[in-house]
Amino acid sequence: MSEFTPKQIVEELDKYIIGQDKAKKSVAIALRNRYRRKLLSDDLREEVIPKNILMIGPTGVGKTEIARRLAQIANAPFIKVEATKFTEVGYVGRDVDSMIRDLVQLAIRMVEAEKIAEVKDKAKEQAVERILDIMQPLQPKSASASAKKHVEAAYEMMSQIFGGKPKPEEPEMQSEPEKDESLDQDDIDRRTRIREKLRKQIVEGVIDDTIIEIETEESSMPMIQFLASQSGEDMSDMKNMLGPLTPKRTKKRKVTIKEAKEILQHEEAQNLVDHDQIVREAIESTEESGIIFIDELDKVASREKDGGSGPQVSREGVQRDILPIIEGSTVSTKHGPVKTDHILFIAAGAFHVSKPSDLIPELQGRLPIRVELDNLTTDDFKRILTEPKNALIKQYTALLATEGVQLVFTDDAVTELAVMAEEVNSQMENIGARRLHTIMEKLLEEVSFTASDISGTTLTIDAAYVREKLEDIVKSEDISRYIL
Repeated sequence: MSEFTPKQIVEELDKYIIGQDKAKKSVAIALRNRYRRKLLSDDLREEVIPKNILMIGPTGVGKTEIARRLAQIANAPFIKVEATKFTEVGYVGRDVDSMIRDLVQLAIRMVEAEKIAEVKDKAKEQAVERILDIMQPLQPKSASASAKKHVEAAYEMMSQIFGGKPKPEEPEMQSEPEKDESLDQDDIDRRTRIREKLRKQIVEGVIDDTIIEIETEESSMPMIQFLASQSGEDMSDMKNMLGPLTPKRTKKRKVTIKEAKEILQHEEAQNLVDHDQIVREAIESTEESGIIFIDELDKVASREKDGGSGPQVSREGVQRDILPIIEGSTVSTKHGPVKTDHILFIAAGAFHVSKPSDLIPELQGRLPIRVELDNLTTDDFKRILTEPKNALIKQYTALLATEGVQLVFTDDAVTELAVMAEEVNSQMENIGARRLHTIMEKLLEEVSFTASDISGTTLTIDAAYVREKLEDIVKSEDISRYIL
């Protein structure tokens, strides 16, 4: 993030989002201010709070996409929530604190992925060693030693549960000496040579299809999985809490060497990373870099005609619950307390019926930057179809190319598609750029259905083709069945 100036941030956003220059400028400044804040002295840094943003505009004009792409540029934890999903304290539904807990969980996954990437090479080496130990061990395993180890582990677990009494000394008994299963040096050298040959074949993938039996740890206990499914909360860390009291459960699986490398590499990587450090870094990343996008804020804006009763009863209550989160508070999570003082909040809403002034004054004050997004024009639709990296025409061309069908869109076809999108938006509900998905899907419905039968052909789509496929349904409401 330190390498991007506000102008460069806008240029990055331009690669995916057409128009909305005012909104891009506002979020670019907000992101750059985070970098500037880190350069301040410690005492002043805590006093500088982010300037939260309220985006006002109809659906499909780029509000969510701007926030999502901004988080990708900053490599910051980002979640999108809908204000309508929350209810006032005392009502059945999600509480507003859950957005912070979700953000922390996302940050943990991000940090864990980074840490695992750092130890990827070492984990890969250890996974290969485990496969070699299965296929060609240097020393045969002693069954008696393995059994003794399991007995000791079971006794350790029981002693921790029922009082931790010292293990009684075993009386000396005369027994037959264990058979010496060690190998002489010639056998060890021979096994070592075989292991090195196998290692090369495993690394190069020569024997990837060979079936071997591996022993893996079970992901979690059945009871924890049941409780998690019933409560809807993530309880995966309960196994870590009960770790000293529960033995690790393993199961044997027959898999190919290719699958074994992936499974064992993941296990080894998990053992190599420090999970406590991951949590600490994730909480710090959440507090200093987190971005929360609150959509549909206009749906919880109170209006006098609501009368304070009925299904809208908790609207103002939701706003008051959200207020301390945006204002800056400490939220308790299972990983520890998380401060929200420096999390950047970007709220958005269409505000067709209600107005920003219908929000409670305290919440308005916590969203000091207001940006109005523009309705999309025909020129905007044309650019959206062709310019972004993920432009729809590029997507459909690539999809059908996999079947051997080459699509060629003429300029007049693009113009006709843009005109029709704007026309349908004006006649029906204005859903912005999402209308292009509807138009494109119907336009290419027949081609997509028969693509496998016409492989190797080139299809030129011009304005006449567009009118032929879309003119009738644009005049009718048949197109509404494609709107999700």
